[in-house]
Amino acid sequence: MRQKRVVVSHYGGPEALQVIEEACPEPAAGEVRVKVLAAGVAMPDIMAREGIHPETPPVPYTPGWDLVGVVDLPGPGVSGFAPGQVVAAMPIHGAYAEFICLPERELVPVPSGLDPAEAVSLILNYITAYQMLHRSAKVKPGQRALIHGASGGVGTALLQLGRLAGLELYGTCSLRSAPAVSELGATPIDYQHQDFVAETRRLAGGGVDAVFDPFGGAHLWQSRGALRSGGKVVGYGNTTTLRGEGLGAGRAGRRNRLHGIPIYLLYILGGWVLPGRRRVVPYSIQTLKRLRPALFRQDLITLLDLLQQQKIRPLVAQRLPLSGAREAQELLERGGVIGKIVLICADSRT
Repeated sequence: MRQKRVVVSHYGGPEALQVIEEACPEPAAGEVRVKVLAAGVAMPDIMAREGIHPETPPVPYTPGWDLVGVVDLPGPGVSGFAPGQVVAAMPIHGAYAEFICLPERELVPVPSGLDPAEAVSLILNYITAYQMLHRSAKVKPGQRALIHGASGGVGTALLQLGRLAGLELYGTCSLRSAPAVSELGATPIDYQHQDFVAETRRLAGGGVDAVFDPFGGAHLWQSRGALRSGGKVVGYGNTTTLRGEGLGAGRAGRRNRLHGIPIYLLYILGGWVLPGRRRVVPYSIQTLKRLRPALFRQDLITLLDLLQQQKIRPLVAQRLPLSGAREAQELLERGGVIGKIVLICADSRT
């Protein structure tokens, strides 16, 4: 049996993505071979391709943080999963493929009848949003929150889950994305033409209780200005700092797991020692998953249940075939994507 798989041949632009055909992998003891139905496309995929994300594997490698698929072949010693069972996983890399072998412990059962493209949107985006809201910021009904990049994959997840949590929501976005942000229950703030700190403080009557910031760098400290006393900025990315040192700056791609951490630590310390009780706290889905894997599983099960009850509805911006991985990443890089781009991999051949 053969499969198709996307490979990053070298650190660089979209041209680094290649589709190869090869024999299907065989599961080792304790592993399960999964036929991938849907794989999410995310900014960390692009940053890893450029060689600048902390989770960048050595080349060549297959990108793809999250997937939903069907158990194809349990390996020796596997007893918890049977062929045909729908499962979800967050391998961090490897999901852009028709088949993948994963340890049994990495798989989470998915209720029957769910759209794989919607279900895969929960894994990276919605778990990030859910854990930041409830485990980092510890939000309470009636509080106010500002969400940066509110029309993106994590942003729309934060809006939906924030509304469920009873929050008053504000979201930075482009003018083009404002109607989508409004429809999700937030007050849009045009980051291109408005001072988001001043506008947030004006609209929220002195500031918000939580800000969710994927940009990092100096933007974290700007976000702190939108807080009221006792509030928190939850930083869940370092896009500004990392990409400033990446290929966009004309530099060769390379792995750098520690870049940007010192400035991050400085902002965290500043939030504690300066007056005003306005904290900066970091969040990393992969770190929390490694340290507390049971929480990751528990939160994904909770989110899958909310999806089954139709209390949340992920926005799927585009569904593209596996062969369209390059197009998918180019679309995401150009910006303006509302929701999640998903690769549909169910055209596996035997």
